[in-house]
Amino acid sequence: MRFTTFEFEGKERFGAVFDGEVADISAVSGAPASLLEAIRGDKSGLEAAGRAAASAPRIPLDRIAFLPVIPRPGKIVCLGLNYAAHAAEGGREKPDYPNFFMRSATSLLGHGRPMLRPRVSQQLDFEAELAAVIGRPVPRHTPKEKALAYVAGYACFNDGSVRDYQRRTPQWTIGKNFDATGPFGPAFVPAEELPSGAAGLRIESRLNGTVMQSANTADMIFPVDETIMLLSQCMTLEPGDVLVMGTPAGVGFARTPPLWMKPGDVIEIEIEGVGLLSNPIADEI
Repeated sequence: MRFTTFEFEGKERFGAVFDGEVADISAVSGAPASLLEAIRGDKSGLEAAGRAAASAPRIPLDRIAFLPVIPRPGKIVCLGLNYAAHAAEGGREKPDYPNFFMRSATSLLGHGRPMLRPRVSQQLDFEAELAAVIGRPVPRHTPKEKALAYVAGYACFNDGSVRDYQRRTPQWTIGKNFDATGPFGPAFVPAEELPSGAAGLRIESRLNGTVMQSANTADMIFPVDETIMLLSQCMTLEPGDVLVMGTPAGVGFARTPPLWMKPGDVIEIEIEGVGLLSNPIADEI
């Protein structure tokens, strides 16, 4: 089942996506009111949400606006250079340890909403990525073999990057946190519906219908379980925290000439079994 967070009649809602409709789970008495509430209930919470979806009122998709699947994560931890070919196209060596950086919730947006090219830059780039959503607190020093038990599910993510700002400092934070540059969704897929660690899935980006990136999540240098193990050595991961797992080769900055997204473009991120995330590009007003 594919769960989603959406806005309807000015209110944030929680539902499940079916062909052309969303089942409004949050309208069912006693059902989880949000995806975060459902995943905090571990497997039983998502099962309760699935049962509620069967009797929930249906709303046509053209009447809703998608929100990020987790609108306000406590932490958004991202990995840079997590595909060897992408590291190479940027002139970097394969890392021995993940290049971790953080995103803020204000950078997120939902499927179908415009990614904003900021006033101060024209270098808005795309990055197709897998997002893993933590379902329950991860104890410190969790071993790799137990790490995937703490993942509730997965979603598509576009780690939109403002490249000239990303390179203004040794840390990447500023170029990765412009408002409305991080599409996240539209659907959350429970972990048990995908291969272990969401490995072996085709991941692709398309700009105006042309394939830009095409790879497989099996190509990640640091897979989901190892990433959780390493993070647990220094921080407590909590329900609703999001791990954004890095992008394959083919991004705009590495092309000759560089290819930046511009108003009127449409960028799509598709991950096998997870879904299709699509966003138009617009200028910041």
